[in-house]
Amino acid sequence: MATVQGAPRRSARGWLAALVPLAVLALAVLALVLLDAPGLDRNGVPAEDLVVDRTELRPGEIEVHVRNDGPDPVEIKQAFVNDAFTAFEQDSEKVGRLASTSVTVDYPWIEGQAYEVGLLTATGGTITHEIEVAAETPDPDAGFFGVMGLIGLYVGIIPVAIGMLWLPWLRRLHERWVRLALAVTVGLLAFLGLDALEEGRAIGAEGAQAFGGAALVFVGAGGAYLALAGIDSWLRSRRARAAEAAGGSGATAGAGATLALLIAIGIGLHNLGEGLAIGSAYAIGSLALGVSLIVGFAIHNTTEGLAIVAPAAEERLPFGRLVLLGAIAGLPVIPGALLGAAAFDTSLTALMLGSGAGAIAQVIVQIAPALRDRAGALLNPLSVGGVLLGVAVMYVTGLLISI
Repeated sequence: MATVQGAPRRSARGWLAALVPLAVLALAVLALVLLDAPGLDRNGVPAEDLVVDRTELRPGEIEVHVRNDGPDPVEIKQAFVNDAFTAFEQDSEKVGRLASTSVTVDYPWIEGQAYEVGLLTATGGTITHEIEVAAETPDPDAGFFGVMGLIGLYVGIIPVAIGMLWLPWLRRLHERWVRLALAVTVGLLAFLGLDALEEGRAIGAEGAQAFGGAALVFVGAGGAYLALAGIDSWLRSRRARAAEAAGGSGATAGAGATLALLIAIGIGLHNLGEGLAIGSAYAIGSLALGVSLIVGFAIHNTTEGLAIVAPAAEERLPFGRLVLLGAIAGLPVIPGALLGAAAFDTSLTALMLGSGAGAIAQVIVQIAPALRDRAGALLNPLSVGGVLLGVAVMYVTGLLISI
């Protein structure tokens, strides 16, 4: 009896003992700060590294949002556009480590022209940023939200919904051809994942490296992969408990619906990153909202709907569930476009694109066992042909898109 009563006290003492190293570390850090790190003073010229996060153009002025990516504070002393010095205003005179500030440059820019904006620091360092096509930054009014909503509708929701119309046809196919459709799905998803990784690395390399830069893509990919694996495990255990309570085996009941949900989540994360890229292109005037772009996205993203419904071809999903799956996959384009156009951030975009790639990789792992033939071979002619066909379809339709 005494052992049972003493157990909680011993457990509490164990937790208190775990806090001792943290307390010692806090005291050491406090002493270092109070003593101003004696003997560790920096010598030489301060290391200055400003990164341009984004630019906003309004009539007669160019607003540059910069972030300090280096270890030392930075002072901006002058600004120039196309090698001509001009008047400017800034939010703060000194930009501390990882801090950001806005520099508003007075300049009568002309729409459609290219400009190079430069900032001169107190030590003589120069930070330049290219504006390839000058265009006024849209105000977040009703018209702006309407355009972003239409982009999301055309690019995400409608194509995914059209692709899901293949479900009745898939239900009539023989098991062999359903396996081929799943292999095509793997090819489609593999192309999306690799494309997201490549685009995310390129965007991450342009932003502040102190936050991780291109490495954020792999952080997002790993996090999404593990998160989706946890969701899948939870759904499987929940389905197994429900089947056990019902008194039936039900081991595979609802497996297709679960896989369709995971695919929709993965595609949704990818489309969120896609929306960020589209919105940022719209904000700087390099997105041509023409018929060719809409048609290109419609054809390209229709295959995403096929990828969602293929695993559930043998199950009778209610109409409401199908609508929910389509919304999960297609709707994220809208908030992505809004955020990308209003406050584009390279680090966030790289993280989101990486998350999409990681989620897609987890889904491919889930689909792979269904590609085995009767002999148990995964890389059989049917599955290999289907994967290559899926990659080819995504590549060819991707040629129709140019942001």
